[in-house]
Amino acid sequence: MAESRFDIGMRVRREVLGDAHVDQAQARQTSFDADFQRFITETAWGTLWARPNLDRRTRSVVTIAILAALGRADELALHIRASRNTGVAPHEIAEALLHVAVYAGVPAANSAFAIAKQILTPTDEQAPDTR
Repeated sequence: MAESRFDIGMRVRREVLGDAHVDQAQARQTSFDADFQRFITETAWGTLWARPNLDRRTRSVVTIAILAALGRADELALHIRASRNTGVAPHEIAEALLHVAVYAGVPAANSAFAIAKQILTPTDEQAPDTR
């Protein structure tokens, strides 16, 4: 029997965001937002993030850049934390945020850098020397 979009979504969501986050989100779920939670699990995680054409690392970088450009601080913080599970290095996050500065504006990137600095450890923040 094929796995449902919801089951695929829960598996991918847990792999990317971690069990603790997903468990907390489910514990906060009420009848008011249950349909919405099911929708994002099936659509964002079970359909989009489960597609084979981009790896999770790439999807993570794209998501971080989009959220930074849109100024979605809470979701941005969530995905910066999740980048540890998707193999995105902090220097790659910084590169994505530099792109945001040029294409979406310095204020958006400035806010995103501040959020990233709060989440990443000082040793994480150090970019490799590429000279």
